[in-house]
Amino acid sequence: MKILFTGGGTGGHVYPLVAIIREIRRIYPKNNLEFYYLGPKDDFGLILLSQEDVVIKKIISGKIRRYFSFQNFIDILFKIPFGFFQSIFLLISIRPDLVFSKGGSGSIGVAWAARILRIPVFLHESDIVPGLSNQKTSKWAKKIFISFPKTEYFDSKKTILTGNPIRSEILDGDAKVAGEIFNLTFEKPVFLITGGSQGAEAINDFVLRVLNDFLKDFELIHVTGPANIKETEAEAEVIIDKNLEKYYHPIGFLDEEKIKHVYKAADIALSRAGSGSIFEIAACGKPSILIPLPTAAANHQAKNAYVYAETGAALVIEQENLTPNFFMHELRLIFLRPEKLEQMQKAALSFAKPVAARSIAREILEFLMLD
Repeated sequence: MKILFTGGGTGGHVYPLVAIIREIRRIYPKNNLEFYYLGPKDDFGLILLSQEDVVIKKIISGKIRRYFSFQNFIDILFKIPFGFFQSIFLLISIRPDLVFSKGGSGSIGVAWAARILRIPVFLHESDIVPGLSNQKTSKWAKKIFISFPKTEYFDSKKTILTGNPIRSEILDGDAKVAGEIFNLTFEKPVFLITGGSQGAEAINDFVLRVLNDFLKDFELIHVTGPANIKETEAEAEVIIDKNLEKYYHPIGFLDEEKIKHVYKAADIALSRAGSGSIFEIAACGKPSILIPLPTAAANHQAKNAYVYAETGAALVIEQENLTPNFFMHELRLIFLRPEKLEQMQKAALSFAKPVAARSIAREILEFLMLD
């Protein structure tokens, strides 16, 4: 049996695929199952997938922007058609039994090619507002897995609410190990701050503006993004009160081995509102403050954030309202009421769907076995 995965070129698309692949292997450990990935060039994502023994094939991909851009003409007239014909050729060569699409601009050519070749397509949507690729693919997908109960656009007869797949390994952390990795003092509540792959710079700038105020009350693990770590460290060194320096722990990127321990050690998290981040934070039972990325397509991060906040698990602050006084006031209010923190933790765990990857893996295997 051959399963071919496709998706856009970000961690938000690739991490769920890794989670699903691992669960399929746990359920079906036989060696007559092959995994392929067909998608755009993305070094980080392709490294993750290659570590899971996935055969990787790269294609040219374009993007249809929802605003005027001359780049649209190049992508629509050249890149997307070329990627489509590449997909046709590779699908004929591989002959997969199923194509699983995670969406994103890199997936649409593959999904169209699968439709023409009559290869069944399964689809997963992470966000409340589906991207354009998933909207189109949903018309011929056999099954559509959704993360939020209020997901827009799709035919409800074909949807299955599973949540966003997370790697089960991130639930196996140890706060003591996090303390050893980062030299944490645990003298104050531990605050995890991460900006995500698209939104680190604005959050980094804000953290630096309030750094000393932050460190008076919290111990901070600050994930800056790999491209920003040196600049952030240099600026922090100039700004920081030397008496508070031991409470500040910047890092460019958290790999799987580190992030599971950090989630265990953290008392609260600040994050963008991509579905992957929300579902990881929820599964770990962490109260959170969400800062939706204002440039996210169709404002999907804000919609994700507010639906999640309705459960009581998170506070949402729009980036335009992210001022030092307002933020620190809201943060201190949360920690002045221990019962509020406990309610947020319980709400996060109630919302979480830690077996999403296993549920999807079972659906895939049942379809292949019965087909």
